[in-house]
Amino acid sequence: MTNTLVLLRPIVTEKSMSQTNAGRYTFEVTRSATKQEIAEAVATAFKVDVVDVNVMAVKGKERRTGRHSGRTGDRKKAVVTVAKGQRIERYFVEGV
Repeated sequence: MTNTLVLLRPIVTEKSMSQTNAGRYTFEVTRSATKQEIAEAVATAFKVDVVDVNVMAVKGKERRTGRHSGRTGDRKKAVVTVAKGQRIERYFVEGV
């Protein structure tokens, strides 16, 4: 899989933003991506050294609109730890 297609978007929540101080960044990735592919994609895209990658599969939620119901899509999240002293500056830029 091409490195540019692995990372979909950064996940910006209160918990993920507090983890950036410890060098941990959270991304939504394609569901077929492996830890190795995610590490390579982050390393090449942001020019940092990746120390660890943790992934988790998140099931979609049931949603209702009136009497119609459906599900949101399943997704995969990756928490990437970078080497001590390194940061991903573009992670904080809106619209990237």
